[in-house]
Amino acid sequence: MASLETKYLGLTLKNPLIVSSSGLTSSVEKIKEAEKCGAAAIVLKSIFEEQITYEAENFHKQGKDNAEAFDYLQSYVTANNLQNQLNLIKEAKQAVSIPIIASVNCFSDTKWIDFSKQFEDVGADALEINLYIMPDDRRKSGSDIEKDYYKIIKKIVKKTNIPVAVKLSFHFTNMINVVDNIKGLGAKGVVLFNRFYEPDIDIDKMEMTSTNIFSKESDIRFPLRWAAIISDEVRGIDISSSTGVHSSKGLIKMLLAGADTVQICSVLYDKGMGEIKIILEGLEAWMKQRGFDSVESIRGLMSYKTISDSAVYQRSQFMKYFSNFE
Repeated sequence: MASLETKYLGLTLKNPLIVSSSGLTSSVEKIKEAEKCGAAAIVLKSIFEEQITYEAENFHKQGKDNAEAFDYLQSYVTANNLQNQLNLIKEAKQAVSIPIIASVNCFSDTKWIDFSKQFEDVGADALEINLYIMPDDRRKSGSDIEKDYYKIIKKIVKKTNIPVAVKLSFHFTNMINVVDNIKGLGAKGVVLFNRFYEPDIDIDKMEMTSTNIFSKESDIRFPLRWAAIISDEVRGIDISSSTGVHSSKGLIKMLLAGADTVQICSVLYDKGMGEIKIILEGLEAWMKQRGFDSVESIRGLMSYKTISDSAVYQRSQFMKYFSNFE
């Protein structure tokens, strides 16, 4: 039987499939089910800086309108969210044997990022930080915004001894340079890429709404390209691919491109946790059919520099494709 064992963030995983941060990883029972179905690791549902601020602001509106009241409410909401996350980590570590990766979703350099050390203290095996800074200030250049990212990452890495992975958006001018800088700051991995609640407008009700938050199989294209390129261009940092993997074919493609692990979520909402086993069985069958004895033996076989025509990973191919049609 082929070995599916892989390494990610210095952790030894029984296979390359991870359940990503979501409502599917928000309770011990769900985490136990994921392990039973074959998941190699779990990224816990994030603790959100935005949510903490929003809750504090809502409470504040109902009370006294002064800075002292707001500070108190924010401290209370923060402490409550933190304690819930710490309890979840401790209980999950007792309930399952697979690695538990804590998660924080933040956008500013604030004191509560010190949570990372507390996650380590209660047993988290690693930390995933989900970063997105909205570029809505015309006075700030792209370089200025990147520096804000680096400031947060540097602080978190400094606060903890467990490995840190950074979950990135695809809104960067030079992704290779960004990942290289993140590696230089001490992060052990990157997750490509995060997904957002995107705003939309209901033209009948004249109300703001949001688009579908779940990925489609076609969404695999962008992370596939960058897993292939970054795995060759930035050595020494692990890649976990996220978004668009809904089947064993998607998992295989990402491994061939150079990803170390793959995170899944939307397909589990659609088909249930049992899909983990089906995806892994598909990977094993494909490897057996082609004579591969380990995941390591297929990783990167079709990465950017491995294939004979690396231009297929470049955007110029878009024009070449349509030039065939008249």
